[in-house]
Amino acid sequence: MKSTTKRTQRDYSLAFKLAVVDQVEKGEMTYKQAQLRYGIQGRSTVLTWLRKYGHLNWTKGSLTPTRLGDAMPYTSTPQTPEQRIKELEQQLEDTKLKADFFEAVVHVMDRDYG
Repeated sequence: MKSTTKRTQRDYSLAFKLAVVDQVEKGEMTYKQAQLRYGIQGRSTVLTWLRKYGHLNWTKGSLTPTRLGDAMPYTSTPQTPEQRIKELEQQLEDTKLKADFFEAVVHVMDRDYG
């Protein structure tokens, strides 16, 4: 028979929090499953991390992207063509930076590991 002891409050590293948030947002597990798997005691701890560090809006029960570049922002007034062009140019620049980064990672991995 397994004996359970109540744990005291733990401090989690930022890397750990971000890893848990990433797994939940990718759909690998629910926040409750993450809580059980990693022994996170607080009921709302993982949800707090999702609200603070996540890419999705966890505040009203809806899962909508909240960070710039993740989705088109909803505005009450329609965008002018110039605003839309500027927004799309920014998204294109962000995508190019990500592509350059991933190409550099592949190059390093190829060089180091063949």
